[in-house]
Amino acid sequence: MKGADGLSSGQGEFVQSLARGLRVLTAFSSENPRLSLADAARLTGLTRATTRRCLHTLTQLGYAETNGKSFQLTPRVLDLGYAYLSSANLGAIAEPFMETLSEALDESVSLAVLDGTEIVYVARVPTKRIMSIGLALGSRLPAVVTSMGRVLLSSLPDEKLRGFLDQTTLIRYTKRTITDKSKLKQELLSIRRQQFALVDRELEEGLRSLAVPLSNRDGRIVAALNVGTQTERVPRETLLSSILPQLRRTAEQINEVLARR
Repeated sequence: MKGADGLSSGQGEFVQSLARGLRVLTAFSSENPRLSLADAARLTGLTRATTRRCLHTLTQLGYAETNGKSFQLTPRVLDLGYAYLSSANLGAIAEPFMETLSEALDESVSLAVLDGTEIVYVARVPTKRIMSIGLALGSRLPAVVTSMGRVLLSSLPDEKLRGFLDQTTLIRYTKRTITDKSKLKQELLSIRRQQFALVDRELEEGLRSLAVPLSNRDGRIVAALNVGTQTERVPRETLLSSILPQLRRTAEQINEVLARR
């Protein structure tokens, strides 16, 4: 049973107050680094009274601060993400291998996990080249238009993948973006078979990326590893003939370590 705000009524083991607090916490973003009470209520769909209680609770716990008119998050919020990264330990395991690959290719190498409809970067070794997409630890991108996202989506069981596609709205970022769900499904099934994804200028003009899966000791795909390149520097053929084998070798090395944990 759901309340007026769309959340579960709190019956059973669902903690409604925690869900509301998390909704308020995630309303902050790069586009909305500071929020008034009215803004936070509007973005979350919660009542002003509930939003006020959540904001003041976050402030008392040190996760937010206020000047009396608006609220913003504090660096303490990073502890929440660090707790996940520390427990998963994916970044620490993969980073030395990623650095070696990045140095060999002189290209950026990234590691991401799937979180709902987005990928979250948990490790990244950038080059010094300037790209319009600024990515760092914790950055999020839509899964459907990224090579790592497509690798991770392709690993979903058929029923979950079907549900994902049914509920997802496809946005056109460039003229090459796949916006037809049947075509996207065929692309994901092809990625599942070939065990790599190449996204060519679908998220941003001039950007190509290539990704392969990472698996744990049970063989379950838990993350994706990618190399991002600029189209004027690296032809598509080079990505497939030269970079893909090196990316796969790096993934195998990381998988070997994950299998022993």
